[in-house]
Amino acid sequence: MPRKKKNIEDSFAIPKLQELENERNILGNDPYVSSFVLYLRRERQYSEHTVSSYLLDLAQFLRVNPSIAPEGICNWTLVREDMARHYGMFLSEGGEGKSSVNRKLSSLRTFFRFLLRETVVTANPFSIVRGLRGGRRLPVVLSEEQVKALLEAPAKFWKRVQGDKQDGRSDAEFSAARDSAILEIIYSGGLRISEALGLDSEDIDFLANHFKVRGKGRKERFCFLGTPAAKALHEYLRIREARGLAGRRDKGALFLNQKGKRLTPRSLQRAFKDYLNEAELPADCTPHKLRHSFATHLLTAGADLPTVQELMGHASLTSTQIYTHIDIGRLIEVYAKAHPKA
Repeated sequence: MPRKKKNIEDSFAIPKLQELENERNILGNDPYVSSFVLYLRRERQYSEHTVSSYLLDLAQFLRVNPSIAPEGICNWTLVREDMARHYGMFLSEGGEGKSSVNRKLSSLRTFFRFLLRETVVTANPFSIVRGLRGGRRLPVVLSEEQVKALLEAPAKFWKRVQGDKQDGRSDAEFSAARDSAILEIIYSGGLRISEALGLDSEDIDFLANHFKVRGKGRKERFCFLGTPAAKALHEYLRIREARGLAGRRDKGALFLNQKGKRLTPRSLQRAFKDYLNEAELPADCTPHKLRHSFATHLLTAGADLPTVQELMGHASLTSTQIYTHIDIGRLIEVYAKAHPKA
């Protein structure tokens, strides 16, 4: 009987989070991994989301290379350069995108660099593994009309859902005001969703019309509070105080849930889907597209790259330059439609 050929997709299936319980338990008992986590949190000032990504990348590597953990105890000195090279090939052939492959290899390179610093290993086996090359995908941005529709969506959505019902009216009013303020402040400052929801009340300076943001690596920057954002924020704070959740001058989390706790990104993302539908925008749109749109609209209006770089909190000007390509693309599109001999 002929041997059944193994499906290549099965051969190179990248293990997912829910499949890695055993590997995660092994890593949880590894003292070097525990020290690495402290290093990421304290020295690198990484967020919990980023730390979790590093641990997932380590667990996936351990799953594919179980020989480095005989009897459930990791021996990182067993990882050799050929093993690192083969893992890079495994990732690239497993259907992962180039950016994902490069991120996973970078995680392992960082981990072994840490082990090298701690004299656990004598060499970094991932230092020889190069990332995949490829063009960067241009971020999708919203037009100014689409942004306007999205910013108006929370108020319209909750008004439509509530209708003439009296029960829950105050909850709907609170959610509408809060989420309108969040979207306004994301677009006003070009924030990541985690940055917006990480704001504290004392970060806002209404007199100076700016606010302090803690970005990646806990780096701080100042962003401007536009007039619509300030108005939406004042309305939210008024309603928040009326509900007895927190006073206007109280310190602590700025954006709260109905129970008075800091709002989580997941909660906002769930509501965001309703707002997309209300604004008749594509379902794959995310709050992050407001950040992309902020940068693109500034450059289109004549802002210079270094200024946008500073406002976005980019460490490198290269990260900001991608938005100039979007602007050029739009110019070409407008030229093709408007020029009589295009």
